[in-house]
Amino acid sequence: MARPVILTVDDDPEVLQAISRDLRRQYGDRFRVLRADSGQAALEALQQLKLRNDSVALLLVDQRMPQMSGIEFLEQAITIFPHAQRVLLTAYADTEAAIRAINSARLQYYLLKPWDPPEEKLYPVLNDLLDDWLASFRPPFDGIRVVGNRWSPQSHQVKDFLARNQVPYQWLDMELPEARELVSYAEDCRSQLPLVLFPDGSRLVQPDNSQIAEKIGLQTRAERPFYDLLIVGGGPAGLAAAVYGASEGLSTVMIEREAPGGQAGSSSRIENYLGFPSGLSGGDLARRAVAQARRFGVEILTPQEAAGLRIEDPYRVITLTDGSEISCHALLIATGVSYRRLEIPGMDRLSGAGVYYGAAMTEAIACQGEEVYVVGGANSAGQAAMHFSKYAARVTMLVRGDSLTKSMSQYLIEQIAATPNIHVRTYCSVVKVEGESSLERIVIADSATGTEEIVPAKSLFIFIGAMPKTDWLDHLVERDQQGFILTGMDLLQTRSRPKGWNLDRPPFLLESSVPGVFVAGDVRFGSVKRVASGVGEGAIAVQFIHRYLSKV
Repeated sequence: MARPVILTVDDDPEVLQAISRDLRRQYGDRFRVLRADSGQAALEALQQLKLRNDSVALLLVDQRMPQMSGIEFLEQAITIFPHAQRVLLTAYADTEAAIRAINSARLQYYLLKPWDPPEEKLYPVLNDLLDDWLASFRPPFDGIRVVGNRWSPQSHQVKDFLARNQVPYQWLDMELPEARELVSYAEDCRSQLPLVLFPDGSRLVQPDNSQIAEKIGLQTRAERPFYDLLIVGGGPAGLAAAVYGASEGLSTVMIEREAPGGQAGSSSRIENYLGFPSGLSGGDLARRAVAQARRFGVEILTPQEAAGLRIEDPYRVITLTDGSEISCHALLIATGVSYRRLEIPGMDRLSGAGVYYGAAMTEAIACQGEEVYVVGGANSAGQAAMHFSKYAARVTMLVRGDSLTKSMSQYLIEQIAATPNIHVRTYCSVVKVEGESSLERIVIADSATGTEEIVPAKSLFIFIGAMPKTDWLDHLVERDQQGFILTGMDLLQTRSRPKGWNLDRPPFLLESSVPGVFVAGDVRFGSVKRVASGVGEGAIAVQFIHRYLSKV
């Protein structure tokens, strides 16, 4: 954390230099001593300090300055840093004005010029004032701050990206006076939100994920043009393959379009993962796996996305969305699945403005004391409902089927049943969402009764379906009708060898219809949609990759 600031203001250069020298000599080891030669310059400096989230401990200001007197400056300065100690330097003739300023500018002390020797006339007074300030000082949040509107899709995007990439941040909603104050100081972006403020004083206005990634130091470009193993997707399967591949000597790069951990990384609690009897969050699992992978030398590119695949035997070439290419001997596709979008009226317009896909960890605190609706009946929906129950007054789960037993683990069903503020409504689905600038109402259809009900709602979270994003593999890798990638024996169900297969041997267990292109995790046809199975497939895939590489 940066040292608190002592700001001194005087229009006389010699006096300003002298007082700054004395302040630095006594307090320079604990405070930053800054100076300004006018009241206006000092106000601008205070605004920039506020944007940086710095703390100001003391304002030491000369009374007689042109354009703006010391008292006039202090009256404005206390609106920016109301807890800073305030001292006026005055001539004997100005003592009456200084006394009046005790009320108007909440002045704590006035000192008569000259202050020499400072050991007798300056330091004792300032020592007492600074001790009082330090006694009540609470260090400000030392990290990234995001200023925006709760119902803004762009604000949600920024928060979700930072949260999923394990980057601490402070959210400041524009309904708060502090947020409006910060925006007023950032003159170049008053009408553009979200505003992202960084500890070094820099800021981004309405940034996309790649701009944030570059600023916080995430790697977005590969260091080399060629690798032994390239992994597309950073969920449990991809992370496991990265750890096992790199630890066994393969030069490995992994690309992830959002954040390491994938869909599992956004889970609030995973309690059925081997070795963690008390459970752990998806974020914790992702953080541990990323640290482990990096320790073995894995390059992780985030946010980055595959746009196409080209085969140039013996190499597999991935084209990224930014136009760059990476070549490899072996490719592992572990892109997982995404939540299926609800194709109902109002969804696209209100997405990110009260309607969210996943995002339980990002938005839960904002739902304090409200009623939250969760659509879905699988584990991800159950974990989200349990997490929301800690903040929301009521959580209503809308389940299309007759119960949770067909798609949810028993431990979660029992937890939900034992949580008084979670209500499960079966045979129910959302058929419409309404609202002007944010979600205001949802229409719930009950298939058991054939009725529809309109209920007020501010937050709707969707956890349904499993849709793979594999269009970038069109006409190259065999998939089923939903887009899941066929591997191993599943490729041989209708013919003796996959279409286009050019090797004498059959595909390995997790190998696709293209030799050297392997698949692991939820994106694979027939996979078990669980974290542990994804980790297992990622580890197993590396063994088949070694066998493939030994014959290349």
